[in-house]
Amino acid sequence: MNTGSQAPLILITGGGRGVGAATARLAATQGYDVTISFVSNEAAALGVVADVEASGQKALAVRADSADPEQVDHLFAAIDQTFGRIDVLVNNAAIIARQSRLEGLGYERMQRIFAVNSIGPILCAQQAIKRMSYRYNGRGGSIINISSASSRLGSPNEYVDYAASKGALETFTTGLAKEVAREGIRVNGVRPGHIYTEMHASGGEPGRVDRVKESIPMGRGGQPEEVARAILWLASAEASFITGTFLDVTGGK
Repeated sequence: MNTGSQAPLILITGGGRGVGAATARLAATQGYDVTISFVSNEAAALGVVADVEASGQKALAVRADSADPEQVDHLFAAIDQTFGRIDVLVNNAAIIARQSRLEGLGYERMQRIFAVNSIGPILCAQQAIKRMSYRYNGRGGSIINISSASSRLGSPNEYVDYAASKGALETFTTGLAKEVAREGIRVNGVRPGHIYTEMHASGGEPGRVDRVKESIPMGRGGQPEEVARAILWLASAEASFITGTFLDVTGGK
């Protein structure tokens, strides 16, 4: 993807690890300058920045909780100051909590999961649209919301609150895609399945993918890079007539 002398800018929330980090590294090889947000692990975020810069592209890491409107404002102000543009937003930041049946879920946990997984992407998209939309004299752009196969499967006995938060994100994706379709912005979703990332440790079972892989038609878990390729394809001009759709990266599950 090339837009003249200035490289396009991709923002990946939660870009310090897992799918976000893989997307940042792959985006750099495709000619994007990269901004990532992170919440706690600065060392990991700076490692991704170093990898992007080693590919010859510019990179910026900003500490920002996407569920906090003031921190989202700060994130986009930093992008304005450093790059003066944004072409692609990947709403990747998400959290999960320990596996539990519904009765065991606390209210604060539910609130936090919806704040990060559902409201955070809405706040970031709001800011991106003000910069991308023809309505605001923008050049257009692409928003990719990272959902989960759990939005279809429901994650019973494990994470029904997480699955529900991703269902909300998908409905938002559908509505926003229609709202901005004539303003030069495409909005799509990616649904990863069982992918080898650190997220499973947050749910209390680091080896979860290996436990469930026999239930996956392809017989294996996925790699973060396989999700990254789907994200960047949707962001690219190759997907120019695609909006409001969801791409499953699940090995058939």
